[in-house]
Amino acid sequence: MEAKLMNCEHAGEMMVDWLNNQMPASERAAFELHLNTCADCQKELQATRQLWEVMGNVAVPKPSDNLPIQFYTMLETFKGAENKKVNKTAFWEDLRNKIEGLFTPRMLLRLTYSMFLLMIGLGTGYWLNDRRTPDYQGQIQVLSDQVQDMNQKMMLTLLENSSATERLRAVSYTKEINEVDGQVVEALLSTLNNDSNVNVRLVTLEALVQLADNPKVREGLVQSILKQDTPLVQAALADVMVQLEEKRSIRPLQRLLEQDNVDVIVKTKIKETIKALS
Repeated sequence: MEAKLMNCEHAGEMMVDWLNNQMPASERAAFELHLNTCADCQKELQATRQLWEVMGNVAVPKPSDNLPIQFYTMLETFKGAENKKVNKTAFWEDLRNKIEGLFTPRMLLRLTYSMFLLMIGLGTGYWLNDRRTPDYQGQIQVLSDQVQDMNQKMMLTLLENSSATERLRAVSYTKEINEVDGQVVEALLSTLNNDSNVNVRLVTLEALVQLADNPKVREGLVQSILKQDTPLVQAALADVMVQLEEKRSIRPLQRLLEQDNVDVIVKTKIKETIKALS
């Protein structure tokens, strides 16, 4: 069958498909026939090929460590905003809701937290002025310990919040705590294993990896393998085991591999992890 003639405009639109080998067979013959007889289209094709090669060599920038938390927080905020648009109310009802929002537990908690820090600052300042030979270093340490304690309490409180956005913020508090105690570790592990939001669990996993020098954290991450039922978290945990070179994870990973309900892609990831750790 004779190939249908093709003009330069149509050929220009099809060049990317031809370079990607995605052009329909019905049009390939006409395109190549036109290309063999048109010098202008040959030059344009060469320029397009060079552009694609340059783009393929561009280095992909490395995302910052805070990107997951920022992204998931933004995602949850966007979801909340969209839900509010769907449930629009009258002007006066919206105004009433805003006024009531000023007295939510979250705002009261923040207000209490700010007032507590203010009282500590005023009390410390008064005490420092009242003493002639104060131990400044010791006083600063006491104040720092109190702030750390408040950060931990704030984190533990927000982890129990019904809002996924607030729970994401709670996990981010771990970066402001110099030394986490057993209660914080247990709360983070519980969030990793039980939180209903996959994004919160993924960000919690990243936070726990930063605390992996703690033997209790390592043990909790290994035990978490068989408690996960979400492919994203299962795959992320497999990567973490390789990163931490945690050979104790081989047995639970093998048991997970034997389960019929595990995603095929995750099984491939698990096999690669076991091979890397063996």
